[in-house]
Amino acid sequence: MTTALAAPLTAADRCDRCGAQAYMKARLHSGGILFFCAHHGREHLPKLRDLAEIQDESSKLDSTPALVDTP
Repeated sequence: MTTALAAPLTAADRCDRCGAQAYMKARLHSGGILFFCAHHGREHLPKLRDLAEIQDESSKLDSTPALVDTP
């Protein structure tokens, strides 16, 4: 389940596991916030679903146009 948790994530939000750009945010019911890149989010968020509100913006990765070199 995806829940809006205020402002969208930005490039300044970094994964707590590896430091990459965060695309997922978990606000723990017990307090605290965890940020995850898409990779670590897929790994850890299924375990957190009952413990946190999840903000998943990983779909941004699908909508970003690829860089193309032009001659």
